[in-house]
Amino acid sequence: MPLDQLQKTIHNPVIPYTGTILSGLLPGELVVIQGSVPDDSDRFQVDFQCGSSTKPRADVAFHFNPRFKKSGSIICNTLEKERWGWEEITYEMPFQKGKPFKIVFMVLKDKFQVSVNEKHLLLYNHRVNLERIDTLGIYGKVQIQTIVFISNNEVVPDGSQLMVPYTARLNSALHPGQTVVIKGEVNKNPNSFAINLKSSDSKDIALHLNPRMKRKVFVRNSYLCDSWGEEEKDVTNFPFSPGMYFELLIFCDVHQYKVAINGVHILEYKHRFKQLEKINVLEVTGDIQLLDVRSL
Repeated sequence: MPLDQLQKTIHNPVIPYTGTILSGLLPGELVVIQGSVPDDSDRFQVDFQCGSSTKPRADVAFHFNPRFKKSGSIICNTLEKERWGWEEITYEMPFQKGKPFKIVFMVLKDKFQVSVNEKHLLLYNHRVNLERIDTLGIYGKVQIQTIVFISNNEVVPDGSQLMVPYTARLNSALHPGQTVVIKGEVNKNPNSFAINLKSSDSKDIALHLNPRMKRKVFVRNSYLCDSWGEEEKDVTNFPFSPGMYFELLIFCDVHQYKVAINGVHILEYKHRFKQLEKINVLEVTGDIQLLDVRSL
């Protein structure tokens, strides 16, 4: 993201840390925390708080609490009037003792979306109004190098949806250096969805992106001369989860497409349909809510 979107960076805070979030949290903002887990850590927590009072204890809108006992788990909860709500437990444990980490909290209108080490981890629906959050607290056995607040109100569209299946002409025919941006949200019980870059004067599909959620397979292919080619499936991490918000970028290079999701490079796909100037249609189908499409 451009540097002018960086709002505030805190370096090497002393833990326990409690700090004011100067302008509050708005949908589209990111809170990025980089640090490491000490070898003797049993737990730590990141709390998005409504104030900093200790007696009575301030409400905690979002309590994010990795615990390392046994096989490990992450507890998420909300504290209101000094009473905890129901725990949401995630047994996937991306944190390791003695290892560095990078947590990205993406603030959305209805939830927090959390990734760790560039991999989606969990969603947490807001239980208190986002406007009440004004304090960040970090506690427990953890070392923090940086906390960065990134204001990026462009990241979340205004909430209006585009109808799926969706078909539209690109602003201009595809050319090297062009980026197609697709913003959406995966349905809560998805099977698959597809994004196609096509030519308007034939049935050819230059690029077919097809995440299949049940099997966690990300298929890429081309449909040329009335037949599908060989599927490409390899990815290091399957980047989608039910209910998650995504911003998918397709960058057209001279020899290939490069695809990134939520700022993380995912894959490359060499051009099989070479006449880029004929690619002028974008098609989106399947189990997503489509929020925004643009060509840059």
